[in-house]
Amino acid sequence: MDRTVRTVEDVLALLDGLFTSGAESGKLATGDGRDYWERFYADRDRQVPFFAAKPDENLAAQLDAGLIAPGRVLDLGCGPGRNAVFLAQRGFEVEAVDLSPAAVAWARERAAEAGVEVRFTCGDAFALGAEQVRGPYDLVVDSGCFHHLAPHRRISYLALLDRVLAPGGHLALTCFAAGENGMGAELSDADLYRERSLQGGLAYTPDALRRIFADLTEVELRRMREQPAGAALFGVPFLWTALFRRDRA
Repeated sequence: MDRTVRTVEDVLALLDGLFTSGAESGKLATGDGRDYWERFYADRDRQVPFFAAKPDENLAAQLDAGLIAPGRVLDLGCGPGRNAVFLAQRGFEVEAVDLSPAAVAWARERAAEAGVEVRFTCGDAFALGAEQVRGPYDLVVDSGCFHHLAPHRRISYLALLDRVLAPGGHLALTCFAAGENGMGAELSDADLYRERSLQGGLAYTPDALRRIFADLTEVELRRMREQPAGAALFGVPFLWTALFRRDRA
């Protein structure tokens, strides 16, 4: 008999288990967390658009427009470090976190090649303590982490923002847009639990994002602008880019 649930964290962990692939399947799913992403980043030659050392076009545009300014930044799910390196080059003090050791190793190599200093940490940002995720941050960047979270982990995400985002600070978010022919699951939250699958990532509508981040002020919410081949920036039109601000008290 299993009677292990005593805390909210126990409930969240129990729900996490609904989205793991199961050892018998032989195939990993995004719900497997570190194991999935470690395999994903292990092959650097994979034809994955965001493996290129190009920052998101929206970050560059927001900087150029003065919507965000250099300060302390946390890059959540930094992958191979393309945005972290870019922000360090633009004068930010950058800390970056990813679940995958392979991704973090690649990101460190890129930072060294670019001659910039970035503090990389390998781990689950929700589980890391204050000594590892050392807010407050003027900017939290998330390019593709949020849309891989199970619905119940939005609670953990919002709690992390509440802990580390400085008053007046910004969340720069990039996630799958609904209505893009399969570039993100459009099942209801309840159906995701019935299916026990995150379908490779969740798509969001603007209204859903506004509802989830209702405690923040919307600065900008638009489609990512597609970038031509050979451009210095990354941009694909099936993503939302959003900038939210935490108002000062």
